[in-house]
Formats: sequence, C-alpha cells, structure tokens
Amino acid sequence: MTVNKHPIHAHLIRRIPEQFSWIDHRLIQQHYIDKLSHQAAALYLFLVTVGDNRGLSYYSDKTLCKRLSMGTPALVEARSCLVRHQLIAYRDPLYQVLALDCKREAVVIDKGCSSIGQILQQLGGGSR
Repeated sequence: MTVNKHPIHAHLIRRIPEQFSWIDHRLIQQHYIDKLSHQAAALYLFLVTVGDNRGLSYYSDKTLCKRLSMGTPALVEARSCLVRHQLIAYRDPLYQVLALDCKREAVVIDKGCSSIGQILQQLGGGSR
C-alpha cells in the first residue's frame, strides 16, 4: 500500500542548513539500532548531530553526561556499545561517527594492559 504523503505543516518543512548532519537509513535497514540501548542510541544521535563533515567531534564525559542526562557508568557503557558495533571510534576526547557502508570486522575491546612489544606486533600484523 502506497501512502500519499503531504506535509502536515507546510510552513515548517525542514531546509538543509549550512551546518548539516544526517542519520544514515542503514542504521534502521541493517538493524544496527536494534542492538543499541536507549543510552547508546541517544549518544549516537548526539554525536551524529554535532560531528563535522568527517563525523569528528570532541566532548568531555562530564559534558556528555550533563547534556544526555546520564551518569558516567551509563555513558561508558553506551560508548562501549557503539564502539563494539562499529558505529563510532573513540580516542579520548575525540569521537568519530563511522560510515555504515563499509565492511565490518569483529571488534575486540581489550581492557587489559599491553606491552609496547605486543602493540607493535599487532600493528605489524603478527609475529615475525
């Protein structure tokens, strides 16, 4: 069934402003949103909205907690969820909203410590 759509309030139709952001339909179509908590979805919406043309933004945890009305543990969990699902990348204090049209590989979040040798070995593609 096709719905004939007409604006309800024609005088309030959105216009693309100079500083524009978008939410990719693949967030819904490919079911990414189904995997997110409400807090993770709120953080994603905020980051998409404030990101520059490359999806980059930087906000402190304190500011994000205040703006999103959530505590630090909830913010940390929301951020981890978005990183785990490869919707964002994070390196304190920088956030990057990632493209949804790229091939995804599993992300392992290691909260343990690594030696410089282990890090260099991972960067080099394994042992020599």
